[in-house]
Amino acid sequence: MTPVQQAQDMVGFYIEAEMAVLQGQSFSKNGRTLTMANLAEIRKGREYWERRVQQLRGRGGGICSFARFVDE
Repeated sequence: MTPVQQAQDMVGFYIEAEMAVLQGQSFSKNGRTLTMANLAEIRKGREYWERRVQQLRGRGGGICSFARFVDE
């Protein structure tokens, strides 16, 4: 599995958790249970992994570039 695929899987995990919690359910995976009390944490995690996917794909989010101007 590539790093992009792993990051996309994490986005999917957080979306699944967010949807379950917003529907009034708890969400359990790998021995961890998330509830409405964790909604801010869930959203923060989803946003992090969405940015990470973009970084890995090379589309912004902290990837710097520069231009060199030369007089000839």
